[in-house]
Amino acid sequence: MAKIISSLNQINNNIHCSCATIGNFDGVHIGHQTLIKKVCARAKAINATSVVVTFDPHPLRVLVDSKTPPFITLTEQKLQLISDLGVDYIFCIPFTKKLASLEPKEFVKIYLVNGLKLKELIIGYDYAFGKNRKGNFNLLKKLGEEFGFRVEQLSPVMYKGAIVSSTRIRDLIQAGKVWEARPLLGRFYQVKGTVIEGKKRGARLLFPTANIALKDELFPKLGVYAVWVELDTNILPGVANIGYNPTFGNEYLSVEVHILNFNQNIYGKTINVHFVQRLRNEKKFSSIQELKEQIQKDILLGKKILSQPEAVI
Repeated sequence: MAKIISSLNQINNNIHCSCATIGNFDGVHIGHQTLIKKVCARAKAINATSVVVTFDPHPLRVLVDSKTPPFITLTEQKLQLISDLGVDYIFCIPFTKKLASLEPKEFVKIYLVNGLKLKELIIGYDYAFGKNRKGNFNLLKKLGEEFGFRVEQLSPVMYKGAIVSSTRIRDLIQAGKVWEARPLLGRFYQVKGTVIEGKKRGARLLFPTANIALKDELFPKLGVYAVWVELDTNILPGVANIGYNPTFGNEYLSVEVHILNFNQNIYGKTINVHFVQRLRNEKKFSSIQELKEQIQKDILLGKKILSQPEAVI
């Protein structure tokens, strides 16, 4: 489990030298994973502390605000995913406009050299930081010569002839192509939320659903999905609907999950919903009976999909 810090004061004298990377890491996809694993391996090889430097909130949220796209991972999930990769420290720096105004040399000196005792820095193929994004690979190499640290830039990770990127993944998820997003993320896309009281229409239909109050920003395209539901330590099969329940004339977006063969009271519980494959578009039905028949078909198809070896999480 990584130690998460947010200020230079928390470092104290715990790091004698470090191998680090720096980035936003939205989604912690397979490109990010390759980079972070390389940092961990190099740190071990040179007897250094492995550190991932990231920011909260995302710099775009401070500099651009409302024009930013929805992020794939909120900070809590991002830090957990990074920690799971085996890094020693995550330095999650509070991002402000004042920090953004720092020249790259100032940032490197204060945070990386004096703070982290940087010995090696490994960055992604397109990473740049600092005022006007002047902190690119070429400048970092010069700063490395000045301050005594080595810099390496990794090539982009490719999948099916294209670069793995947060933008590519976000587009797939928003198009409902959650199955296609999995190889790029290294996992199924998931959202997290608390189960709340709903309209109890699912129970009346004999298909009770967990209504989820969500914090996440990015949602798959409206429709019905085969999902895995992570509840406490259990992984349970289910079918989820993202939409407005047009048959009942809802005006607000909701995420409802029918967990298969499950009848426990889980109000107030936090669950993770892992989206495996999209089954169909949301549709308005002419009768409750027609809706019930369609839900039965959805469940049969969902079971079939989740029974495939490649659908296991």
